[in-house]
Amino acid sequence: MGLSFCGNDRGSNAYSVDNGVLDNGCFVDALNLVPHVFLLFITFPILFIGWGSQSSKVQIHHNTWLHFPGHNLRWILTFTLLFVHVCEIAEGIVSNTQMESSHLHLFMPALMGFIAATTSVVYYHNIETANFPKLLLALFIYWILAFITKMIKLWKFAEASLGVQHLRFCITALLVILYGLLMAVEINVIRVRKYVFFANPQRVKPPEDLQDLGVRFLQPFVNLLSKATYWWMNPLIIGAHKRPIELKKIGKLPIAMRALTNYLSLKDAYEEQKQNTDDPEKSPSIWRSMYRAFGRPILLSSTFRFTADLLGFAGPLCISGIVEHLNSTTEIDKTNKTGNMILGVYHMYSTELLQNTSVLAVLLFLALVLQRTFLQASYYVTIETGINLRGALLAMIYNKILRLSTSNMSMGEMTLGQINNLVAIETNQLMWFLFLCPNLWAMPVQIIMGVILLYYLLGNSAIIGAGVILLLAPVQYLIATKLADTQKSTLDYSTDRLKKTTEILKGIKLLKLYAWDNIFCDSVEETREKELTSLKTFALYTSMSIFMNAAIPIAAVLATFVTHAYIEEDRLSPAKAFASLALFHILVTPLFLLSTVVRFAVKALVSVQKLGEFLQSDEIGDDSWRNGEMSMPLESGKKYKYPGDTKAINRKGRYRMDNYEQPMRRQLRPTETEDVAVQINDGYFTWGSSLSTLSDINIRIPTGQLTMIVGQVGCGKSSLLLAMLGEMQTISGKVYWSKLPDCEIHLDGNISGHDSGLSYEERSKNRHSVAYAAQKSWLLNATVEDNITFGSPFNKQRYKAVIDACSLQPDIDLLPFGDQTEIGERGINLSGGQRQRICVARALYQNTNIVFLDDPFSALDIHLSDHLMQEGILTFLQDNKRTVVLVTHKLQYLIHADWIIAMKDGSVLREGTLKDIQTHDVELYEHWKTLMNRQDQELEKETELESQTTLERKTLRRAFYSREAKNQIDDEDEEEEVEEDEDDNMSTTTSRRSKIPWRVCWRYLSSGGFLMVFLMVSSKLAKHSVMVAIDYWLAAWTSSNQRNESLVDPFANSANSTQNTEHHSYVPVFIILCGAAIALCLITSLTVEFLGVAAATNLHHNLLNKIIHAPIRFFDITPLGQILNRFSADTNIIDQHIPPTLESLTRSTLLCLSAIGIIAFVTPTFLIALVPLAVAFYFIQKYFRVASRDLQDLDDSTQLPLLCHFSETAEGLTTIRAFRHEARFKQRMLELTDTNNTAYLFLSAANRWLEVRTDYLGAMIVLTAAVAAIWSSSQSGLVGLGLTYALTVTNYLNWVVRNLADLEVQMAAVKKVNSFLSTESENYEGSMDVSQVPEDWPQHGEIKIQDLCVRYDPVLKPVLKHVNAHINPGQKVGICGRTGSGKSSLSLAFFNMVDVFEGKIVIDGIDICKLPLQTLRSRLSIILQDPVLFSGSIRLNLDPERTCTDDRLWEALEIAQLKNMVKALPGGLDAVVTEGGENFSVGQRQLFCLARAFVRKSSILIMDEATASIDMATENILQKVVMTAFADRTVVTIAHRVHTILTADLVIVMKRGSIMENGRPEILMEQEDSMFASFVKADM
Repeated sequence: MGLSFCGNDRGSNAYSVDNGVLDNGCFVDALNLVPHVFLLFITFPILFIGWGSQSSKVQIHHNTWLHFPGHNLRWILTFTLLFVHVCEIAEGIVSNTQMESSHLHLFMPALMGFIAATTSVVYYHNIETANFPKLLLALFIYWILAFITKMIKLWKFAEASLGVQHLRFCITALLVILYGLLMAVEINVIRVRKYVFFANPQRVKPPEDLQDLGVRFLQPFVNLLSKATYWWMNPLIIGAHKRPIELKKIGKLPIAMRALTNYLSLKDAYEEQKQNTDDPEKSPSIWRSMYRAFGRPILLSSTFRFTADLLGFAGPLCISGIVEHLNSTTEIDKTNKTGNMILGVYHMYSTELLQNTSVLAVLLFLALVLQRTFLQASYYVTIETGINLRGALLAMIYNKILRLSTSNMSMGEMTLGQINNLVAIETNQLMWFLFLCPNLWAMPVQIIMGVILLYYLLGNSAIIGAGVILLLAPVQYLIATKLADTQKSTLDYSTDRLKKTTEILKGIKLLKLYAWDNIFCDSVEETREKELTSLKTFALYTSMSIFMNAAIPIAAVLATFVTHAYIEEDRLSPAKAFASLALFHILVTPLFLLSTVVRFAVKALVSVQKLGEFLQSDEIGDDSWRNGEMSMPLESGKKYKYPGDTKAINRKGRYRMDNYEQPMRRQLRPTETEDVAVQINDGYFTWGSSLSTLSDINIRIPTGQLTMIVGQVGCGKSSLLLAMLGEMQTISGKVYWSKLPDCEIHLDGNISGHDSGLSYEERSKNRHSVAYAAQKSWLLNATVEDNITFGSPFNKQRYKAVIDACSLQPDIDLLPFGDQTEIGERGINLSGGQRQRICVARALYQNTNIVFLDDPFSALDIHLSDHLMQEGILTFLQDNKRTVVLVTHKLQYLIHADWIIAMKDGSVLREGTLKDIQTHDVELYEHWKTLMNRQDQELEKETELESQTTLERKTLRRAFYSREAKNQIDDEDEEEEVEEDEDDNMSTTTSRRSKIPWRVCWRYLSSGGFLMVFLMVSSKLAKHSVMVAIDYWLAAWTSSNQRNESLVDPFANSANSTQNTEHHSYVPVFIILCGAAIALCLITSLTVEFLGVAAATNLHHNLLNKIIHAPIRFFDITPLGQILNRFSADTNIIDQHIPPTLESLTRSTLLCLSAIGIIAFVTPTFLIALVPLAVAFYFIQKYFRVASRDLQDLDDSTQLPLLCHFSETAEGLTTIRAFRHEARFKQRMLELTDTNNTAYLFLSAANRWLEVRTDYLGAMIVLTAAVAAIWSSSQSGLVGLGLTYALTVTNYLNWVVRNLADLEVQMAAVKKVNSFLSTESENYEGSMDVSQVPEDWPQHGEIKIQDLCVRYDPVLKPVLKHVNAHINPGQKVGICGRTGSGKSSLSLAFFNMVDVFEGKIVIDGIDICKLPLQTLRSRLSIILQDPVLFSGSIRLNLDPERTCTDDRLWEALEIAQLKNMVKALPGGLDAVVTEGGENFSVGQRQLFCLARAFVRKSSILIMDEATASIDMATENILQKVVMTAFADRTVVTIAHRVHTILTADLVIVMKRGSIMENGRPEILMEQEDSMFASFVKADM
């Protein structure tokens, strides 16, 4: 039978036009072809040829600028049009099967219409992006023509009395409406923009974001199709495979998503509430402001979500339709046929189409694709909103931090920890709440719909199944809340453990020297035990939760089908059974998620409450915040820039750099009062309590002079500075800052008026930027240079001068990258003195009139402080005539002061010049004099030689390996990378980047124990086999109910078996299988979780032991932060994140595999289609995993600086506010937030990219499975089984990839931990047995050093070369020498802390290298140069082993001059020591270390520079004490001040690692040319 357009049925004259042309239906259809063909003819040449020569008016990056009005509407209409065309084609083809011969005109025009509609949207998109509006004419004509032809058709149908019940009529009517709407859209574009028919079209500029090439996040700008499928992400994700994604690649955020934009909208909503409330006490609600600012996108997302959920129910219904109609004959009674022949062709009823299985399969596919697209769109919108909200909240919190009153911070109302929690935890919880927000509304609707459909399918028994689900849901919620609680307690334990670990690592040297490492190690292990107990509970609840998720649907299905078998009359058909099975699968997800969502909602409520409290807390006094938010007066330099005067100024002296930036400091002096920079009248100030800290303050700070504030510790010197800066709460009194005079005369006679805009009053209130160096040095996590310039412009001469003044050059030379070295948490840790000098340098470098220095000399030795005083303060600052206020303890500098303020107990004792005080208060002057003399003697005794090496004493250790260690570290990194980081190394080939770290996975599993691994694997496999068996059994049971066909089955007796026997045969097996599945679910979930706990236990235990027993060299070259990261982040990942990921991965993989297996079993032809799908899937996951890992890294690495910036700001509040740099810090915070948000947005967009693609793949699998089943016409029960499984695949495919990617990221933690497990431990054994060592060794304390050679590492040069010495019992020995001469290394050699590769040290006849380390170190004692205290009690610090009596401890404290102080503390010996001993002064800490050495009654004491941080008076006492208390013991003192060892019995002078001379000090002094003599001479 030939194909003909109008068909050639017998007896019909298809081509006759006797009744009129339009009455021939075939002609009308032919007419419908005309517009489509017209469009294709016109557009194809334009599309293929025209774009070669295009020239767009506005050149912008990315061809994504969409600017025609009604843009989105057009895309939506076009997609609807395409869908209707598909329906039309389907209807045509199905009708055609009813005809005698093929009628092409039934579906041919529809097919052309489909092609034309597709072309129209491609064409339109190209016109829009190329900006060629003239070409819209073609589309306009097409819509008109199509509209007219369809109208004719509809009119003819109506004439022939076709109605709504006929499908073709409905379709045509729909098409008319759509074409009409599209025509309207086109007219609108032409009307609004005056295109096509108008002479001068409207000019439009692209949005700012698209003009800015830095914006790479295009989601808001691309067209709908690209938005829905994330097509614009392709280059990024595929490119990641070749080159890792860096920050540059992801660019900036679009303006609408920046933190600032969102902050302003949230703040407006918040402030508006403040203004609208009548009751000022009531705090504005954060919820309301969040809704005002971010409500609309959430509603949009919820709409998407509802649509997706409703579409989701199409799946089960289509399955039931397909299974039902699979075997029913498609033949329709011929009698009916003639009745439907109208206009010579068959017209089907609307319902008929839905009975065609092929049509149903296509519908199922479309519904899935749409549902998934909507779901992903909903996710994306909420995530974007959540990120915007987080940015806004962070900015809000930050602005509040900058305004927090200092007393809040210091009085502990707002701790740093709380602020960090707000930033790291609360904002994230609110963000997550927004992510899950639409679920709160969508899920109940989904559940209700599901239950209604089940009822419709199964009747009453469905209610029972749903009842099971609903009854178990509260249990789910209970488990979820329990989980949250356990997680909290785990967190508490782990912070505790981290604190202990940090302390151990900071004091590791001391612990090793005292052989206390094991005691402290055990205390960490103890905390870890508690943490593990809570982790086990966590694992138990997690596994219960997983078990419930898996078991609930099984239980529900069991209940439903068994009751259905016994109650209902009619038998269960496969169609109903499998549709309801699919529905149960759909219902599980919302139920499982609902508990999570409710939990997050509860958390969000708590977070909002915390945030509200924080935002309501006290702010700093208002007067210094006159222009708080708006315009900060930044560096004063900016204010006085005036034109015409550049470098013409005659500079005076080398310190007058940059002077053209600032006016002459000498101000015009009409009256005497003008000369006061700051004045306080009757000031009473407090730190937030009712008591005033400072009372009755009346002082003035003279302009341009050096003022010193002196007084005992704790008399309120620092508080006075802060009171002037407006940081304290004023009870009464006023602080006046000097006004800038109205004009200033410059050297070249220019007179410039200043900010005359400010009112007189305001100007006096408003202080200018003050350079302030706080007592506790505060550094940024930035380079040294950034810390010093601190946002001021860089000026080389000035910078150099400042560095010289603070003698920082030698320290900078030691740093690996000079002044470009990062310092702070992420960089190198500097010692106290270096930190302090950098802070002082920052204050000197700033271009401000007033400089406040709070005790800048506290951590410096005498040379450095002299140099700083001379060069920095007297020369650099005074030459510039800057007003300097200096708080100090060094009285010898008083002679330099122009003005002195003496404080006592919170009030001013004296004020005036030194002369005034000398005449008026003789007593005070005398008191000062005695103190000064002491300090002067100290000065004289200092060594000249030492002063040449004013290298910071504390960097001594690093001085040895600064450079070597640097190369060393590099080498080691490289080696490590070769061994460990096969896929971390960036330069490695592409294939490396996409490989999964199997080896690490295996290491992880093996540390969990082989039994557990075996159990896990076998139980997983068993569980999935049983699950498949249940569904197969269901298929067999339902199919056998249709009498006509029975599966080959042992239980199906024969065709005439009765209902009863059937129950007996099928139901028990069904119940047994379900029971087994539930049991296996429990076993698998438990094994996975406990495998995780076992692995975590082993890994942490090994890591801790390895690290604590590592040689000291390891800690010198490994940054502390890196080690701590292994214990914090990495351990946390191993503890809590890997097990669930592993579980999820194995579950989803096995589900997908079992599904594919079943489909292949039902319809083997499916395997052919599977090959291309598998290839596509492989490439998608390969690209995604690489990109995801990069983006994840970016997200992590950008989050850290953000959190650091917050904690930095909170710590350095006073400094930032004194400098007036709030605006700069806010800017930085916004940048950091945006960077992190960009990374996070890209990460979530990449996840959407993946999910859309895997979802479409899943839909393809469903389609192919359905089509294959329909064609192969297998049994209906099995087809239902296959399709139900195919539906689950769509859900789990993307989980496989996501979990793979996550696991890969998480395995990096295991890898890092493993890399530390390969470090060498110290040799603890020794060659002697402990029993061979006498109990009281060393009895006498005789030391023989024979030909000793020592190095820190086999690859380094020796630091001690062939040293020989003999020390008799009880001798007091002093060792001196310049920095780096090997003094400290010798002290370490006594403890076998360094590598002794030649020679030996013999103490009381035993070679120490042969002793077990524990024994050796526990029998000697040492006092280190840096005092180390651990948090806990005083008793713990003196005697952690708990071996001594209280009397012994008190005796030691008395010797160390601490008894009275400790007695006064609450708890005495059990008084609290805070972390690092912060609650004691440095001197007191040093004394505690002494007491610690006394407690251990060993006959040898080594003092390494122990008195460096103690004032003169205490030091003298100490010297005496050491001589008396240690009269009978051997004492070796490593001296930096030679006068401390003049009384020694023996002096050893070292130089470059060998002994130059040794002997009694008197004898050495007499030799003119001895080094020792020159040392002492230099001292005198």
